[in-house]
Amino acid sequence: MSPGRIPERLQDWIDARTRHHLAHAQVQMARELGMNPKKLGKLDNHRQEPWKLPLPQFIEHLYVRRFGKQRPDVVVSTEDRARADAAKQALKRERKRRRAADDAQG
Repeated sequence: MSPGRIPERLQDWIDARTRHHLAHAQVQMARELGMNPKKLGKLDNHRQEPWKLPLPQFIEHLYVRRFGKQRPDVVVSTEDRARADAAKQALKRERKRRRAADDAQG
């Protein structure tokens, strides 16, 4: 993965965030609830079903029921999470490379 590329599993969440007008916290809540970003359209209220909650409030309602708190303790945007994952992978690759170089020397 190149430094500027976002993995597809996270890109789906970015697309869902823009498509359904969700905040970073709501995306993180949906991820923690195990929701599928491609299936959020089924849950979204298209103003044709007045009994349904709008998607952002529905996600927040489920989160409160499951975890007993209003929002996650630390909210991290999807882009920041992708950067952190890429940095972590780069660190692991560097450690592996150094370990292999040490084994080759000794």
